[in-house]
Amino acid sequence: MAKKEQSLCDCHAIHDEVIERVRNGMPENKDFYDLANLYKMFADNTRVRILWALSREEMCVCDLAVLLGMTKSAISHQLKSLRLSNLVKYDKQGKIVYYSLADDHIKDIFEKGFEHIHE
Repeated sequence: MAKKEQSLCDCHAIHDEVIERVRNGMPENKDFYDLANLYKMFADNTRVRILWALSREEMCVCDLAVLLGMTKSAISHQLKSLRLSNLVKYDKQGKIVYYSLADDHIKDIFEKGFEHIHE
């Protein structure tokens, strides 16, 4: 059997109308790619802890480092990833840069996630 044939589904549609309804509402592949990348940001314990802290208070890098028992460099590295993923934003006030969540959706994701794991 050819390799391509092996990857094809050998099932026949049972509920064509269900398939069509789901297909018509299905987001574009790019949206699934972007969503998967969003969730990758939540796959790292350090980033999740940073996001949780920022869901409570706006904080600078030094305070985050002390809170999490990490180096300023390690926190900055993770904040850069979070910033590039549009999960956090910053506000420079003089020499100090304060970080906060980019929007309330991030806080909602946390609240739903914690609800789910505590069920």
